[in-house]
Amino acid sequence: MSTRPWKCKKVHFGSSTNIQISRERNLPSMLPLFPSSTTLKATFGHNRVVLNDDKPTSTPLRTPRQARTDRFSAWSIADDAQGKATDAAQANAGKIELYSPKYYATSGNFDGWRKIISAEGAAGIFTGGGPTAVGYSIQGALKYGGYEYFKKFYADLAGEANAEKYKTWIYLAGSASAEVIADVGLCPFEAVKIRMQTTMPPFAKGTMDGIRKITATEGIGGLYKGLYPLWGRQIPYTMMKFASFETVVEMIYHRLPGSKADYSKAAQTGVAFTGGYIAGILCAFISHPADVMVSKLNASRAPGEAFGAAVGRIYKDIGFGGLWNGLPVRIVMVGTLTGLQWMIYDSFKIYMGFPSTGGSSKAQEAKV
Repeated sequence: MSTRPWKCKKVHFGSSTNIQISRERNLPSMLPLFPSSTTLKATFGHNRVVLNDDKPTSTPLRTPRQARTDRFSAWSIADDAQGKATDAAQANAGKIELYSPKYYATSGNFDGWRKIISAEGAAGIFTGGGPTAVGYSIQGALKYGGYEYFKKFYADLAGEANAEKYKTWIYLAGSASAEVIADVGLCPFEAVKIRMQTTMPPFAKGTMDGIRKITATEGIGGLYKGLYPLWGRQIPYTMMKFASFETVVEMIYHRLPGSKADYSKAAQTGVAFTGGYIAGILCAFISHPADVMVSKLNASRAPGEAFGAAVGRIYKDIGFGGLWNGLPVRIVMVGTLTGLQWMIYDSFKIYMGFPSTGGSSKAQEAKV
């Protein structure tokens, strides 16, 4: 068996040196058995290979028989399995429609009432009724009484001529001032009501039990953590409620024959209910997004969480459309409630010998 001399040659790969052995004949160079560290870094890392001429290049030095690693994308068994699992899950779920009843506990208000009655009895519908009655009674007394006070206060400041000329601004300022004070009385009971209605089982057995539980865990501040959003909801609501009521009642009397004094007490309370109902519809649109935010804050705001951070987190979860959930029901509820409030309030004023609210401008009184 003939032997041929072997020839050794140094091959430079960056900073490392490999030795290749070949025959003296013009046979192709043999590949090294193991790749150098520089080759591994160039293939799997982010280092660039520098050739002998010290010019950087993005392609690693390779032999003619070495695979072109730059032409093959990275592949992972875990990524491939995850992608297949995601595709399979989407195929099984099908197309998900926005606001689909499939993903809600109830399909509507009546279905919700039916499920509550079947699970908790008729009393379940009135969960939170105690703090609601107490809180809104306090708020109503401060709101209506404060409105009468501040309306006269601002009218006296403006003078008779300006009070008539800028009466809408006086309605807005008087109602806003009254609502700021009224909400301080409402806020603790609103916090208890919302927690009772949004927890299973109910957060507390009654109004005072709820107040004790909140103050025991969060202090007095826990009762008022929804005050700022409550102001954000109630102040625009009340400004719209009083200003629109005064304007609508004035328009009604303006279109009726005769003057306001020509109508009986029953007719005047009927006008008050109609004006209040129309004002309530406008109030529902103005205050509904803030009402939804107040409910979410009282139910899910963590102790110590900043107000702005909590609002941002909730808005990210529910989106703009979520702020308007339940608007049709709120329109019916607020319209009816506001109409009854004005009717009861004006009935009390008439019974006490005071004139009913609205429709007493000089232009209306001068109408033939």
